[in-house]
Amino acid sequence: MAYAQDYAVTKIPAALLKDANVVKRKEEIRYEVTGGNRGRYYQKIAYTILNEQGDRWASFTEGYDKLTSIETFEGSLFDAAGRKIRSLKKSEIRDGSGSDDNLADDSRIKWHSFFYKAYPFTVEYEVEVYSKGTMFTPSWIPQERNIMSVETATLVIKTPENNPVRYKMYNYPGQPATRVDDGIKWYTWQVKDLPAIKAEYAPPTWRELTTSVFLATEKFMLEDYTGSYASWNDFGRFVYDLKKGKDQLPEDVKRQVHELTAGITDEKEKVKRLYEYMQQNTHYISIQLGIGGWQPFDATYVANRKYGDCKALSNFMSALLKEAGIRSLYTLITMGDNNDYLVTDLPSSQFNHAILMVPLGKDTTWLECTSQTLPAGYLSGGTSNRYALVVDENGGVLVRTPHYGLLENLQTRKISAIIDADGYLRANIKTSYGAIQQDDLHHMINNLSRDKLMERLKEDLDLATYDVKSFEYKEHKQEVPVIDESIELTAENYATVTGKRLFVHPNIFTRSHRKLTVEETRRFDIVLSFAFNDVDTVEIKLPDGYTPESIPQDVKLESQFGKYRATVKLDGTRLLYYRSYEHYSGRFPAAQYAELVKFYETIYKADRNKVVLVKKD
Repeated sequence: MAYAQDYAVTKIPAALLKDANVVKRKEEIRYEVTGGNRGRYYQKIAYTILNEQGDRWASFTEGYDKLTSIETFEGSLFDAAGRKIRSLKKSEIRDGSGSDDNLADDSRIKWHSFFYKAYPFTVEYEVEVYSKGTMFTPSWIPQERNIMSVETATLVIKTPENNPVRYKMYNYPGQPATRVDDGIKWYTWQVKDLPAIKAEYAPPTWRELTTSVFLATEKFMLEDYTGSYASWNDFGRFVYDLKKGKDQLPEDVKRQVHELTAGITDEKEKVKRLYEYMQQNTHYISIQLGIGGWQPFDATYVANRKYGDCKALSNFMSALLKEAGIRSLYTLITMGDNNDYLVTDLPSSQFNHAILMVPLGKDTTWLECTSQTLPAGYLSGGTSNRYALVVDENGGVLVRTPHYGLLENLQTRKISAIIDADGYLRANIKTSYGAIQQDDLHHMINNLSRDKLMERLKEDLDLATYDVKSFEYKEHKQEVPVIDESIELTAENYATVTGKRLFVHPNIFTRSHRKLTVEETRRFDIVLSFAFNDVDTVEIKLPDGYTPESIPQDVKLESQFGKYRATVKLDGTRLLYYRSYEHYSGRFPAAQYAELVKFYETIYKADRNKVVLVKKD
């Protein structure tokens, strides 16, 4: 453990306190690849927690499973002066499941928190972990969040010279220090005095903002299986070999495949029918037991038990297609919104999910086999527009999954409404949501009761006071899915009555809430990841006896970030409003941030324009 004076808060340089809620005082990581291709991981780390926003680093968690064992777990607590208050007792270390809802999962965690509230204080933890394999070489990102500064951090890798470490570095000056002793090669990276990074809207990936090192040994083991990271092709061959021969189906399932596809000549329709069969006859359960975290259970297992994880269900679906004479390709991907972070020039295990690719001539159908509700061919925002590793008997190849852009992420809304002389609104709202715009709604429709859906509607709509009278949804399950929504609602005091004047917001439902803080200096590029197109058409029947006093001017905005148009017209007692908003995705220089602020500000204000009417005498 450290000497007490090492952790005195007064020793932290002033530059490391600026914009920081936690300071990493010391980090020492050592990872050793043994001659038997096993892994030994050692970490000693100390954080000074400056305030409540840094509390999460007072806790420490280490995972283990059938392939990993924790040999050492120690900790100490220090006060602001660096005096050691106490050491962690073994009885205080919690041990629990590493999963919330998995049926078959051997992952577990050991964790501890000192729950100390006399800020600032320092915690130090030390762990040593052994693993039955080297498939998962640790990555190194010493600055974990923008609110963290780093005093000193070191990474040391030790590996046999005939199994070199390959690495990809971001924001690291120069190269690691290396040396060779008796056939063992050492690599050392070190950083010092990294200040906290002021948060910015829509930044690039974190690895681009701070020091990051990603690692992979050329040869690796997982349990007793050996593989190579020399290329994506080699890694793909390892993955294929894990699933090889696991596509045999029971005879009764084979008969059902042929019954479902009999007389159908369109292969895409065959894929759709078999996908729906798979959805109706299986459900997803994560299975993470030893090598099972990477090796799928065979198709017969899934057929008999009616469940499987992403690997097993994708393999089962592939077996169904094979029986129908349709080739499909097992595919690894990283799942998660805006999770296109693959380091393409460092072949390694960077994936957390499996899906299926079905090449059909010049067309390709993608299948998310863990969902019982998605339409065939649609991947959703969680797996679209990113790299994936497609695997076959020849190895692996990186490909891009479908990108849903302006044309697909389309929301169209038509509103027919009546406002009376007291400002009371009655409205019928018909909305169509496409692609990623419908993802959240699709999840709610298929997982919530009607009563819960009503509760969400009554909580989430952008109106001050309102009452939902009725609502209906219709899903169009196609490769680019669409959900039609129909809502009838009322809202008291929607329009404001002041003397003879009636103040009306023509934009009833679709108002932008994006307002950015003006920054004197923007450091990093702007990365806008979501492209969409919203189109609103509104007709409001106004009470008789009013004349216009003020009608907003048309707004037309064109920018590299998108296009916006809003028009308001009065036709007798009909108020007609039209709004179109195209929001682009892309990467833009930091110098253009002021333009983005103005773009969003203009839309924010235009969405809240009012029509002022005066009652005739």
